[in-house]
Amino acid sequence: MIDKISIIVPVYNREAQITRCIESLVNQTYSNIEIIVINDGSTDATGQILAGLKANYPNQLLVIESKNVGVSEARNKGIEVAHGKFIGFVDSDDYVTEDMYEKLHHKIVSDNFDMVACNSVMIYPDRQIEIDSGIRDYQHNKQLLVDAYAVLWNKLYKAEIIKKYRFKPDFWYEDILFLNQLYPDLKLIGSISDSCYYYVQTENSITYTYNEKLYQLIDNMDDLVTDYQSRGIFETYQAELEYTYVRYLFGTFIKRLAKSKDFKQFYRGVKIVLDKVKSNFPNYKLNIYINEKNGKSLYLKYFNILFSIVIYWKEKNNMN
Repeated sequence: MIDKISIIVPVYNREAQITRCIESLVNQTYSNIEIIVINDGSTDATGQILAGLKANYPNQLLVIESKNVGVSEARNKGIEVAHGKFIGFVDSDDYVTEDMYEKLHHKIVSDNFDMVACNSVMIYPDRQIEIDSGIRDYQHNKQLLVDAYAVLWNKLYKAEIIKKYRFKPDFWYEDILFLNQLYPDLKLIGSISDSCYYYVQTENSITYTYNEKLYQLIDNMDDLVTDYQSRGIFETYQAELEYTYVRYLFGTFIKRLAKSKDFKQFYRGVKIVLDKVKSNFPNYKLNIYINEKNGKSLYLKYFNILFSIVIYWKEKNNMN
């Protein structure tokens, strides 16, 4: 019997998108798939639509009804009930190519990989952009912290590894924390060059809107440092962890903070991350990755208040 793959799909109020998502999964060319949908207390027609899909695909689709507990707890429920040898994650407003899991499965068993990734396509209202996974075959797990596109959904994982971990409840950017906690457990990593996952962008996505929960990204990065320290691997991964910490605070956090369109609020956040980085990694400018000769590294090395103001005016009205 061929290996079972479990695909976990948390959903909340996605009546307009959920059918497209689920049909892209039930029509996979890989046959032994269980699709675990956690309806996270939806208040629109999502529940009725899922009931119809379940009736149409009774052998492939498992629908779990839940009170609204948030995406992290919904994914945790999915991990707990998954029967597959391998696990994948799909967001409910996205969709995949019909051969995504056949290709990822072929790759993951080809050399007993712990995780494999594909490229993806970012779908904007007016354009599409292909996104490289940042992962290469046999890449050392240290390099994942530096290069990998830190998203859950373009990957297939060994269930025996994934089931050791859980998502932090009721937090934004939970996938960043989850993945970076997971990476040290991965001994063999692979990738395919195909773009198989379609990541749909909307104007109300957390990527393009401001919410005070953005500050949870800082909490998650602090938790990651604490996690590596408690596991006794901080020194082993110090350079990579330092780079990751600085990149998310000076890069992702600042870019999304600009969406607040409130300069005083923005300036306050800039001061917070500057103090955070100085406190946790005072010598970050000596980091080997930050001293690589490319534009991103130069930005991180020389980031300051002036740089942040440029980012604010560039990003506050952009959807990118």
